[in-house]
Amino acid sequence: MRIAFLCKRRYMGKDVIDDRYGRLYEIPRQLAMLGHDVRGFCLAYQGQADGIWEHDALPGRLRWQSRSLGRTRLPVLLTYSHELRKALQAFAPDIVIAASDIPHIVLGKRLANRLGVPFVADLYDNFEGFGQARIPGMVTALRRAVRRADLTTTTSQPLANYVRDHYHVRGQVVAMPSTIDKAVFHQRDKAACRAALGLPQDAVLVGTAGGLLESRGIGTLYTAWPIIADQHDNIHLVLAGPTDGHCPPPTGMRVHYLGMLSHAHVAKLFGALDVGVIYLRDTPFGRFCFPQKAYEMMACGLPFIATAVGVMPHLLAARRACLYREDDVEALVKALATCLASPNLHANVVTDWASVIGLLEKQLIALDKPISRDDA
Repeated sequence: MRIAFLCKRRYMGKDVIDDRYGRLYEIPRQLAMLGHDVRGFCLAYQGQADGIWEHDALPGRLRWQSRSLGRTRLPVLLTYSHELRKALQAFAPDIVIAASDIPHIVLGKRLANRLGVPFVADLYDNFEGFGQARIPGMVTALRRAVRRADLTTTTSQPLANYVRDHYHVRGQVVAMPSTIDKAVFHQRDKAACRAALGLPQDAVLVGTAGGLLESRGIGTLYTAWPIIADQHDNIHLVLAGPTDGHCPPPTGMRVHYLGMLSHAHVAKLFGALDVGVIYLRDTPFGRFCFPQKAYEMMACGLPFIATAVGVMPHLLAARRACLYREDDVEALVKALATCLASPNLHANVVTDWASVIGLLEKQLIALDKPISRDDA
């Protein structure tokens, strides 16, 4: 098949094309590696250079085309839909997949209608929680596009349920959690990981990596840290990722802030820790996201505690003592003590991207005709 994949160029702090990162890269890459001709079309909000790139993905083909909004933005916004339609007409895809945010989902559906081909909406998050959703008409446009998609994939089962219940979709909705690259995330020698990151060899290391933001729930861990440090003389806290000026990390001799780490170094961090922490808030984001850190930690053999929000109670159903209530400092301290005393690995099996996209391919092949074009 010829598959067009539409998305923004940068997400989760990474460049899809340059960093070859995550869900927005792996969906087209894995489909190409299954033998399909895949063309990725990226709109660069942060001004990355225009260009065309071809990435190795035999036996298929993976090409990327990026268009920058530039400094003025408005001229490109006014012409991008027309430019993309011409590019898609020349490529003549058998199917259009759109991902990453509301504008791409809406535009992808409109262009699939014009081409008369099936449309797939990929929701790696609850886009109704994005800043774009505050623009009048955006949520309505999103729901209309998803409602009339042939197939919708979501990052979690709670989000799939929400889409079915509130969007009244015509097509199939499938939960397709983002997974990990097992070549990067796997069990490693703990001493070697600690040495590589300059961390103490003889301490008990607890920590996390990602957006260290109050809006995501990191404040509970920060508040709990003095209690944890007082109760355990040999525990150190290790943190990595962007920080929040309104909620700065703790400081002290037993706190190690590693700054921004590459994907490979995050894997080393998880190899160095004794217990990881996954923090969420009961918000539209927290309820419907699938924290990829959970799979990354599992693949690295790292026990972890997590906020009892969204998919986490299901994921840790066999280790409920490792869950803590949102904003409950005492519960976090207790969950950590339990995990330290009994650091059994979580039993969930982590599949790789090849397996996940292999299942998606079967669903794409089954799309034998587009739905009605009454919303073109």
